[in-house]
Amino acid sequence: MKEISKLLSYRPDIKVVDATLRDGGLVNDFFFSDDFVKALYNANLRSGVDYMEFGYKADREMFDENKFGKCKFCDDDYIRSIVGENNTDLKIAVMADVGRCNYKQDIIERKDSPIDLIRVATYLHTIPTAVDMIEDAKRKGYEVSCNIMAISNTQEGDLRVALDILGQSPVDVFYIVDSFGALYPEQIQRIVSIFEEAATKYNKKIGIHAHNNQQLAFANTIEAVGDGVDWLDATYSSMGRGAGNCAMELLLSFLKNPKYNAFPVIKFIEEHMLPLREQGVVWGYDLQYMMTGILNRHPRSAIAFTKEKRKDYSEFYKEIIALD
Repeated sequence: MKEISKLLSYRPDIKVVDATLRDGGLVNDFFFSDDFVKALYNANLRSGVDYMEFGYKADREMFDENKFGKCKFCDDDYIRSIVGENNTDLKIAVMADVGRCNYKQDIIERKDSPIDLIRVATYLHTIPTAVDMIEDAKRKGYEVSCNIMAISNTQEGDLRVALDILGQSPVDVFYIVDSFGALYPEQIQRIVSIFEEAATKYNKKIGIHAHNNQQLAFANTIEAVGDGVDWLDATYSSMGRGAGNCAMELLLSFLKNPKYNAFPVIKFIEEHMLPLREQGVVWGYDLQYMMTGILNRHPRSAIAFTKEKRKDYSEFYKEIIALD
């Protein structure tokens, strides 16, 4: 039985992370205007969000700067141009993707950076490199989370081993990432219980990053809240890769902490997210994403379907079924 106190009471340990620029940037190649980013920063301040993820620390040798916006690389000077010295309660985060960043060079000492949190993203098979990145970031003075991607594709035994390895590292937060939007609340509950064993043993926090392929990102997030997960990712208007993420406007309306205020989020959506859609930026639930979600597949084929403006959903379903 779920503890109702975990759903209805004010829990000071909860942290809300805005991933709009990072996950949303996967939709428009990170081409956000400075005015958009500044307005989002101010909306996060007013709404009480705890962390704002600016994007990736991508390796310039791997990614062409001319093909991406500033949030793909998250230069410290660029972040400062938006937040100044950021003398606020809102902390700044970036994602460092295993194998896609030059972390030893591009992540500088925390004392010289506006960034507070490094979010290391890894698959199970790259855990050793993730640990090296965690240790490097910790030595430099950062808070560090580790986002374990494609959790719906992992074997329980492998996951337990990975969490044991990560638990012995200086990481602060273990993250459950439903990359394919394939999980249901009952599965989230089971996965959280596995994470909690390691978190309790090694004194770590747990976070969740959900995708909306089956329109369950919000449901899975509040399931995790009820199971005791404290770090919660969301994006404005659910903007994110493919079907998008847990909606910030829903999450802040649900949480009981009086510090959170959904109205600035709603106002930002009206003034900035709706114009993005009108400009032709596409994200959110649709049948092709549902199909990859129920089949526990990476959404890359559904993303291609969307970019090609296809509408032959039944044919697409036959195509992806044939891949089995």
